[in-house]
Amino acid sequence: MNFLELVKHRFSVRSYSDTPIEQSKIDYIIECARLSPSACNKQPWKLIIMQGERLKGFAPVYDRNWFSTAPMAIVVCADHSTSWKRPADGKDHADVDASIITEHIVLAAAEQGLGTCWICNFDPVFCRSYLSLPEEWEPVSIIPIGYAKCEERPKVRKTTEEITENI
Repeated sequence: MNFLELVKHRFSVRSYSDTPIEQSKIDYIIECARLSPSACNKQPWKLIIMQGERLKGFAPVYDRNWFSTAPMAIVVCADHSTSWKRPADGKDHADVDASIITEHIVLAAAEQGLGTCWICNFDPVFCRSYLSLPEEWEPVSIIPIGYAKCEERPKVRKTTEEITENI
């Protein structure tokens, strides 16, 4: 599958089977994530991988029934103590870098035949407390991962003309 086919195939899964994820697939996804680019190669991220009982206790972070059906989740945290800050205006790129690694994870999972959903609408206070995150780690996204139990839905996207500007 080429890259365009992969991104066309990937969709947000909101129903997971209870089929366990093979360790080789988890290792592959993490290796793809590890190789993600970041601003000035600072790699300001921490990945918290949860499965089993630890994941079940995490369910209140995102109060949707389908969330707890995933056999695994990765919490992507941005480490503000190590991220690159743009000298011109001080812009901290930790959130940008965390978004890049999140996308690598969801695409690597899709390539492995697994479903994901990029979640940003979660309770960061609960997340921080449950995971005992250090102050400098910001939870940016949560990615449930597993085998999809639902069918792929058609993508609704803006046209090329709506998202590009030729100047």
